[in-house]
Amino acid sequence: MSIYTEKAVALFREGYNCAQAVTGAFAEQFGMSQEDALRFSEGMGAGMGRLRLTCGAVSAMALLAGLKLSNGKPNDLTTRKEVYAVVQEMTKAFQEKNGSIICAELLGAARPKHETAQPEARTAAYYQKRPCVGCVEDCAEIVEQYLCGTGEE
Repeated sequence: MSIYTEKAVALFREGYNCAQAVTGAFAEQFGMSQEDALRFSEGMGAGMGRLRLTCGAVSAMALLAGLKLSNGKPNDLTTRKEVYAVVQEMTKAFQEKNGSIICAELLGAARPKHETAQPEARTAAYYQKRPCVGCVEDCAEIVEQYLCGTGEE
């Protein structure tokens, strides 16, 4: 496990959501303070605001691709295409390993029966029944491979 993956898992176990854990692990590497990354990615957790849509860790990969590759100019379709291509490749890698990118599908039986905006308490049982730590770990490894140039693309 790399230092980034360890950091992402540690952030998740510390209580940050899946998106925060992944963005927080790489923020400074990609030119953003960890505090800002944790704040700007919070809404993406639990499948975007606990709606159980696209996995927050997967969404974090897309956010990091923009930080790393985009120049932020509105009409530069070259960098936009590059960001989109990398996001598609990273997402495909995650989906091939996990079977889905949808939070609700990834949770399966661990999905809460009553959906509200209220996050669940982080207990030992929480971590045991959910695949989230593994998703955070997978996304950190994928980010490292595709955006940090470590590993095969």
